[in-house]
Amino acid sequence: MGNALAMHRFLALTVTALMVGMLGAPADATTVGYPPVDRPGPALTTPPAVLRAALVCSANVDRATRTPVLLVHGTSVTAEENWSFLYRPALKASRTPYCLVQLPYRATGDIQVNAEYVVWAIRELHRRAERKISIIGASQGGMLPRWALRFWPDLRPMVDDLIGLAPSNHGTTGFAACATKGCRPAEFQQRSTSAFIAALNSGQETFPRISYTNVYTHRDKVVVPNADDRGSSSLHGGGGRITNVALQDICPGDPSDHILLGAIDLVGFQLALDALDHDGPASPARVAAQGCAKPPPGFDPVLGALSLPSLVLGNTIGLGAADTVAAEPPLRSYAWSS
Repeated sequence: MGNALAMHRFLALTVTALMVGMLGAPADATTVGYPPVDRPGPALTTPPAVLRAALVCSANVDRATRTPVLLVHGTSVTAEENWSFLYRPALKASRTPYCLVQLPYRATGDIQVNAEYVVWAIRELHRRAERKISIIGASQGGMLPRWALRFWPDLRPMVDDLIGLAPSNHGTTGFAACATKGCRPAEFQQRSTSAFIAALNSGQETFPRISYTNVYTHRDKVVVPNADDRGSSSLHGGGGRITNVALQDICPGDPSDHILLGAIDLVGFQLALDALDHDGPASPARVAAQGCAKPPPGFDPVLGALSLPSLVLGNTIGLGAADTVAAEPPLRSYAWSS
């Protein structure tokens, strides 16, 4: 355990030194009338062949004997970069069925386009598994399924758990440089004042019969504020069963920042696993009883560390990202027409 914590702290310091602002400047959230939460969702506009190619699944998802997991990556990284260090090997080792969805342009383009990939992935995984699914998402990937659930109500009976790792549920108040320099579309949309965030949280934040686990870190410099359960990542009301928990509530010395929580933090993983293995959201008390930094089966720190350079570079350089734009993309009509 001591070696694991030492490695974890080293990685935390390394990644923190390379972090830059990823989520853009404010966009005015014009007052609009939002649709009722039970209005059927729109038809998808992305070609089915493109959506199909973006979903990669383990061999045991068909007629799954246990709840399958959909992994949704964050902004500026690929699915492989986000999940290959810890989550994918651990799910494989436990024989948990899973799928990865790869969002276009490293999830830096219009999130309303990204949402179509998630809508299709939820339906397809549910169809193949013939049972409810659970979702684990990092950063944008923790928030994005909520957009799908808000505007495509047919998805709600398909989902058991939604587990967000540093999810940008209420956007961020930081990084105002986009106001003068422009930003990528997804960055504009993840500002706390954006029209997108206002639409996302319209009506209600959660839905009955879905369990929501929102894990955040006090060391987050991207999705802010996140000092307590009144911060960006936390959810309240709406009928879903909710756990909002900071890494430091479990292990006060946990050093993980935004990137590490979404990819490799062991406490975050324990919380996610607890939610998957029990009815309802994660129980911080159950996880705290396990102790800190307990490596799961399938966790290989040497092989997994090979994925970190591309993860960090993707976040800092934005290779393969969408072009910078001057303003937030407009809301699609389904999100504001009342």
